[in-house]
Order: sequence, then C-alpha cells, then structure tokens
Amino acid sequence: MKLVFYPDKILKEKCAEVKTFDDALEGVVLEMLNIMHKNNGAGLAAPQVGVKKRIIVVDIDGRPFVLINPRIVKKEGREAMEEGCLSFPNLFLKVKRSKKIKVAAQNTKGEKREFDAEKVFAQVLQHEIDHLDGILFVDRLGIIERHKIKRRLRKTNKK
Repeated sequence: MKLVFYPDKILKEKCAEVKTFDDALEGVVLEMLNIMHKNNGAGLAAPQVGVKKRIIVVDIDGRPFVLINPRIVKKEGREAMEEGCLSFPNLFLKVKRSKKIKVAAQNTKGEKREFDAEKVFAQVLQHEIDHLDGILFVDRLGIIERHKIKRRLRKTNKK
C-alpha cells in the first residue's frame, strides 16, 4: 500500500461497505495507521491508499481511532478551519464544516458504536468520511476558489 495523490481517479469514487471482518481487514487497518503516522497525518481514508472500502483511521493527540463503515448521523453548527490532506501535499485550505457531529461506525470486529465529536476531531472525521464518498476537501470550497485551486493543481502535476 502507498499513498494516492490527486488527481488519481480512485479519490473521486464511492467506496463499498466492509462486510467481512477478518485478519485481512486488521492488516489493512495496521498498514493505514503506519502510513498515516509515517506521513504525519491526522487521518487517512482507505481510497487514499488505493483501497475502495469504507475504512478510516484517525489519530488526534496520540489516540488512534479505527472506524469501519462510518457515517454521520447528526450535525450541529458550522465553523471554518484550516485543513490539509495527505493526497494534496503542501495544500492547506479553510473549509467550513459542522462544529459537532454524531458518528455511527463499526470496529474491526464488526461491533457497532456511536459517539459524539467536536472541534478538530469532528473536522478530521468529516474530512475522512467525505473521502469514502469521493468528496475531496477542495470540493467543499466555493466554485471560483475551487476552480482556481484545481487549475493550479493540474499545472503543478504536469511538471
């Protein structure tokens, strides 16, 4: 497994639900955690390493979370915060997201759980869950700003 960078097509594809909870899933999760930590990321979604499954890993303040088939079931408030993305090296943008969310997910054993998240944790979760639906953080910008950023990225990627 290795990081996938924009404009790779997999980043815009919707991921399939995980139905099998086995040692292979555990292996994918461990590799994702290693890649995220090695690249100093706060989160990583499976399509960012070429896997089209609904898996994310997040690490805020040294507390790693693994979420299988995550979905946001409730949102509250709005706030703009700066974000980066491992698939867009050296690009940081202010993105408006919900301040507080409730997430439903499964762990690597398939056990269901729900929890609340706010501030940076909520922002990272929303960013990574977006990846599972083929939504990139640049897609959350206004149309003019999004067009400028994507044009700049295309020029950079041609070099």
